[in-house]
Amino acid sequence: MSSKLIAPSILAADFANLQRDIEMVNNSDADWFHIDVMDGHFVPNISYGMPVIKAIKKHATKPLDVHLMIEKPERYIEEFKKVGADIITVHYESTIHLHRTLSQIENVGCKAGVVLNLTTPVSVLEDILPKCYMVLLMSINPGFGGQKFEHMTYDRIKKLRKMIDSKNLDTLIEIDGGVSDKNAKQLVDAGADVLVAGSYIFKSNNQHQTIKDLKTLINH
Repeated sequence: MSSKLIAPSILAADFANLQRDIEMVNNSDADWFHIDVMDGHFVPNISYGMPVIKAIKKHATKPLDVHLMIEKPERYIEEFKKVGADIITVHYESTIHLHRTLSQIENVGCKAGVVLNLTTPVSVLEDILPKCYMVLLMSINPGFGGQKFEHMTYDRIKKLRKMIDSKNLDTLIEIDGGVSDKNAKQLVDAGADVLVAGSYIFKSNNQHQTIKDLKTLINH
């Protein structure tokens, strides 16, 4: 895939002005909306659920990349599809029957992906990789925005890229956590395809320009 993608994380948006921020992403050079769902069990934080995603979908003109940081995500796949998910990623650590859960995501008509926590080796995906539209590597500990990027991520991307290429797959690599102009180019050079950015975009003075600059940076 030639063009590298940017997915602003809605968790960092201003929830009192959510429609305004959705329109900003719609009108920007961003490619997807990244939607973090947290249940207070799998991760210590609680974010938002179906009604908010449904409201985002109503105004969004770009795909919804829904990242489930929840225990037993297989219970809710159909509901997330109904409220507008286009891509659903589940944590390797959150579901016992990963193959079944990915099949479930595909069966409802969404693209399926797996997420790995910082210390889960990429080698665990060896057998399931052909079933993954995307693999999301956490570059922070999941659950809270605004954390510092962990540098071990670069090696993890390289290992995963090697594995994907050796199997001749088109699986995308997405990175989530602490992404900014300081590491974006390095992440893409290591083999990443999609960068999730939250605080870096939404806390900037000119969000539109920040997205444009980031997109230019990773595609040159």
